[in-house]
Amino acid sequence: MELIAKDTDVDIASMLDGYDCPAILVTADYQILASNDRYRENFGQITVEGPARCYSVSHGYDRPCDQEGEDCPLASALESGQKERVLHIHQTPRGPEHVDVEMLPIMDEQGHLKYFVELLKPVAVAGTSTSDTQQQMVGAAPAFNKMLELISRVGPGNASVLLLGESGAGKELAARAIHQNSERAEKSLVTLECAGLTESLFESELFGHVKGAFTGANYSKQGLVEAADGGTLFLDEIGDIPYSLQVKLLRLLETGTYRPVGSTQTRRADFRLVSATHRNLWQMVEAGEFRLDLYFRINVFPIHIPALRERPQDIPLIAKVILATLSPEHTLQADALQCLQSHDYRGNVRELRNLLARAVVLANNDKISGQDIEHALSLQDPTTNDRTDEEMDLKTLETSYLHSLLNKHHGDKAKVASIAGVSMRTLYRKLGEESA
Repeated sequence: MELIAKDTDVDIASMLDGYDCPAILVTADYQILASNDRYRENFGQITVEGPARCYSVSHGYDRPCDQEGEDCPLASALESGQKERVLHIHQTPRGPEHVDVEMLPIMDEQGHLKYFVELLKPVAVAGTSTSDTQQQMVGAAPAFNKMLELISRVGPGNASVLLLGESGAGKELAARAIHQNSERAEKSLVTLECAGLTESLFESELFGHVKGAFTGANYSKQGLVEAADGGTLFLDEIGDIPYSLQVKLLRLLETGTYRPVGSTQTRRADFRLVSATHRNLWQMVEAGEFRLDLYFRINVFPIHIPALRERPQDIPLIAKVILATLSPEHTLQADALQCLQSHDYRGNVRELRNLLARAVVLANNDKISGQDIEHALSLQDPTTNDRTDEEMDLKTLETSYLHSLLNKHHGDKAKVASIAGVSMRTLYRKLGEESA
């Protein structure tokens, strides 16, 4: 515990060492009085001339956060007299980072508000800079921060989560972040793409099957439910599950039990459910296309995943991080970033990734220009420019890019699928191969 102000109540300040996360003691006028060891390990020593104000130390502001257009947990706690919580971007020795801030009011013996303890928990599942290439979720826009705050809140629990958003917006990344932020993080995150599954394939994929269960079942197969035991089961595009199959899923979710296809033995699985869809499930319920009981079973905690147009200020950052994974030797020039930011992404982050992949192929050197981006866009929408014989067909270009990745990563299809931002099934389909 370090005292920052000389007249600090030492007994109260000493409580900071009892917290297992970074903590500071703050007055009602935003002055930091003390910090604990974990705070200094994460955010460094507080060295300022004069009184250290939390908004100045954490954000570099010269006035409180709520006067800078952000939510201020201290101001909210002053008003409510209760614990308040908010997600902020704080300055750290490593640069800006997302931090889950919890403000705890401390009362004196007469029940009057005396101090606040501010707990600061770094959010490890997202980054705010191009150096965070290990974090696939990056951003700092208000819409992104709102989503991240909900992920941070729901992650540690066990509630079922429904991710709502357009195709390509990053629902699978959000599901991974929820899993990583949970107590199940050491176990598996298992994904089932529900779109296009027949009844027999759905049951076999989800529940597994025993040898001889049907024609061609020459061996027993573990289902994804069993693989997700102790971890998280992610059902992507759950709105595409045919109505006739929804009751089987509902039975699994309500009882936690299932039977592999062809087996008479009931098995039990303990998993956390995360679902995602780009559809309006409530409209589907009203149209009789989605079961009402299943809707309420999966929609315990809904989270909206913002489309790229809802966070345009994040596009340059996302583009640089994607490019660092696609081709680290390439960089984006200023006119390329401007071009990327002005485009309307109907396919969201997935479209941005594909656009950059084409630009890498088209660029004459390791500096991608605005002209390269325009060229890549013309291949995406041939109606914008007349095609020349030298321009590659989009599908051929994509296939060529995937094969180049396979060569670079020695045939590791899982690695290539991760870099390209597609599932293994989609990768096999694009390569014209049968899935293993």
